[in-house]
Amino acid sequence: MSGGNAIRGTRIGGGPSGESERGEPVPRIPVSYWCANKHESRPFFAVDAEIPDEWECPSCGLPAGRDQNNPPKPKRTEPYKSHFAYVKERRTDEDGAALLAEALERLRKRREGE
Repeated sequence: MSGGNAIRGTRIGGGPSGESERGEPVPRIPVSYWCANKHESRPFFAVDAEIPDEWECPSCGLPAGRDQNNPPKPKRTEPYKSHFAYVKERRTDEDGAALLAEALERLRKRREGE
């Protein structure tokens, strides 16, 4: 004799199962998208929804388009830049030398005042 739970196979709070309890599903259509790696993904959209031109490929993460023979090009990502790299973009070497000299002069004056 097997003992067990009478509600086996259901989750807590699941409620009654069946479409009649949840209402009728919205009419949907599958739309095919292809990425540069030739992966096809077919998400479903509501019939009256606006279909996007691009979709992210769930297999590789590249952008996918609706034209199988002409998928979108991968987006170019900028490499990580440190704060120092951004400062170097804004300042020339001469600006940096002038700022350093100014900061050193302030330090010298502060030390002389102590």
